[in-house]
Amino acid sequence: MTKTAALLLAGSLALAACASDEEGGDTGSEGTAAAEELKVGLAYDTGGRGDRSFNDSAFAGVEAALETNEGDFSELSPNADASNRADLLTQLADEGFNPVIAVGFAYGDVIGDVAEQYPDTNFAIVDSSVAEIGADNLTGLLFAEEEGSFLAGVAAALKTTSNHIGFVGGVETPLIEKFEAGYFAGAQAVKPDIQIDSSYLTPAGDFSGFNDPAKGQIAAQGMFDGGADIVYHAAGGSGLGVFQAAAASNKRAIGVDSDQYQTVDDPALQAVIMTSMLKRVDNAVENFITQFVDGSLEGGTDVINDLESDGVGLAETGGFIEDIQGQIDDYRQQIIDGEIEVPTTP
Repeated sequence: MTKTAALLLAGSLALAACASDEEGGDTGSEGTAAAEELKVGLAYDTGGRGDRSFNDSAFAGVEAALETNEGDFSELSPNADASNRADLLTQLADEGFNPVIAVGFAYGDVIGDVAEQYPDTNFAIVDSSVAEIGADNLTGLLFAEEEGSFLAGVAAALKTTSNHIGFVGGVETPLIEKFEAGYFAGAQAVKPDIQIDSSYLTPAGDFSGFNDPAKGQIAAQGMFDGGADIVYHAAGGSGLGVFQAAAASNKRAIGVDSDQYQTVDDPALQAVIMTSMLKRVDNAVENFITQFVDGSLEGGTDVINDLESDGVGLAETGGFIEDIQGQIDDYRQQIIDGEIEVPTTP
């Protein structure tokens, strides 16, 4: 069994990063060599574990994999300005963690060089393509965010009573624009004349937009005050502010990445989360680790997680979209069948 106590890593102060280790206990039996030696390294995106969204989903995938295979893991978070991402990956590889998983496209600029320095370590990166980086010991874990967001737009258009909805993005990057593009397309497929507001919290390069609930609340409140009655966020930890604005305005919100109805602590916030666009980072991470353990991992490739593979979708918790589920399912099938091609840019 894996112990739950976290230990600070020795090099964390030098890297100005948060770090902890999970120590694996005695298996009590003879297991495979891969399982006995499994040491997973996890480098988080901005905000680290506890964002109740993107990072937490990646952690859930590691946790699930270790429950099956047993082993150790170490988790690191970037410093305030996220300038030490390469150092985090290097530290994990230096300490013998293998595989090493980078959570977020922001690692795309550095992971190729690190992977080259450690050819015997297997790396994975969420939201960046190996084709763009080039490394035989790297796997890209990609998602069709636009497809899941299309369904979120369908749900919003079917549920709005004001014919006016909104979108809040954390950072204005091509990745988050995929969420926006899919959301707009889905809503307009249902109601071509629907009004949709859009706002980004920070420009490209400023990743604080993923961890600033106050900005998220201000952006969403402006939309609700302007007549929108449902706002979808793709803003990481800043999404908490979107939920707070929805609760204050007696309106609705749509979460992202995880089933956020289940992750918020405040019942007042839970009550406004109509659904969440599920981006199954947990499944992708778990599958990657499992393939590493059983020897079936193919480096130098991308793995696409889409509607057909249930890599993205909509949460049904709370029952708020139960009455429109049939219509959502119809659009889902049209996308899978290729009858609808969802755009990836606004």
